[in-house]
Amino acid sequence: MNPIRACLLSWRAPVCASPRVLTVALLFMLAGCGGGSGGLVADREPEPVGPLPDTRYPTLAGELPLVIAHRGASGYLPEHTLEAYRRAIEMGADFIEIDLAATRDGHLVARHEPMLSLTTDVIDRPEFADRRTTRIIDGVSHTDWFSVDFTLAELRTLRARQARPGRDISHDGRYLIPTLDEVLALAASAGQARGRSVGVYVETKHPGWHRNLGLGVEDRLLASLAAHGLATRESPVIVQSFETDSLRYLRSRTGVRLMLLIAASSSTLPAHPPAPPAGQPRGPAASGEPRADPDRLSPMRLNEIKAFADGIGPWKAYVLPTQRVDRDADGFWDDLNGDGVSDDRDRILMPPTPVVRDAHAAGLFVHVYTFRSEADALAADFDADPAAEYRAVYALGVDGVFTDFPDHAVAARDAD
Repeated sequence: MNPIRACLLSWRAPVCASPRVLTVALLFMLAGCGGGSGGLVADREPEPVGPLPDTRYPTLAGELPLVIAHRGASGYLPEHTLEAYRRAIEMGADFIEIDLAATRDGHLVARHEPMLSLTTDVIDRPEFADRRTTRIIDGVSHTDWFSVDFTLAELRTLRARQARPGRDISHDGRYLIPTLDEVLALAASAGQARGRSVGVYVETKHPGWHRNLGLGVEDRLLASLAAHGLATRESPVIVQSFETDSLRYLRSRTGVRLMLLIAASSSTLPAHPPAPPAGQPRGPAASGEPRADPDRLSPMRLNEIKAFADGIGPWKAYVLPTQRVDRDADGFWDDLNGDGVSDDRDRILMPPTPVVRDAHAAGLFVHVYTFRSEADALAADFDADPAAEYRAVYALGVDGVFTDFPDHAVAARDAD
């Protein structure tokens, strides 16, 4: 049996133990399970955990890990819509994530990418057929419809669609593309109605590319945040980016918290890793620094990141890696669950990496992406139970998770 699997199974056994006891037990068991596979995987003796603060999870600030609704409650409704954000808040999300793209007339809208065909009905709109064009973004050619070729008024005629195959499409064609200001207003009003803060987690999407088009997103973003009273470090807002130049620029102009996203790369993970998440930026950042580089997660580089960011956002495989196996060496990945398909359900857990511990030592929080509840997004060790995956990463001390299913993340975190 995979040693990590054995650890997880043994962790589940003492059901009468307190969450604090389970947390400490899992940390020590995982630290002692297997190892030495190179790369980011922990291969040195675990350091003493020491006394934990009076909380269930060993996070940087000694608080509960944040649940960040990835593009809203995108597991249920079309992403980046007011309805998806509202649903996420109702489910208890601490933050809602807003990816920013610009329109031709300089408005900021909530879209995961400036390309529109995947998340809207633009392909079915004959009046916009001539807007389909080819653009180079971060060195990659895309032929699509782009937000920068539409005015806000034109974009408002489009309707959102579910972007991920296999999810509910009954809400397709019903919801508008919201502006940044509309989402900020929703977070404030929904939080006030519930007597709690609802944070906004904003990503400057391809900021260098936007800047080259004369549509720089940073200053527009800061103006909107200031207009909504979200301009200080204490504000319930975090700004994230894959591009260090964007974060350095923001650091010189605002006190809000900043986070550097760490893109996935097959060369930086243990043997036989999954492909990087679809749609993640690749290639060098505007400054010439690589976006996906294991050195960025070394203690030395983490201390350098602290100069312009307050935290990091690594792909979850950088924290708790998984691996496919070919035990009979026949050149094919093993179909562990016997369903005739080799996918994430056939991956096995590897030892956790030191990333969370090293980031915390540098004073950086760690918000990990992206968690999905579908069975084909979960490693074999989790037995199609998303709560098991959340429990495993929470116990490692991550400070937050980006999730398409915020209700599942909240339930796993808050379970007694």
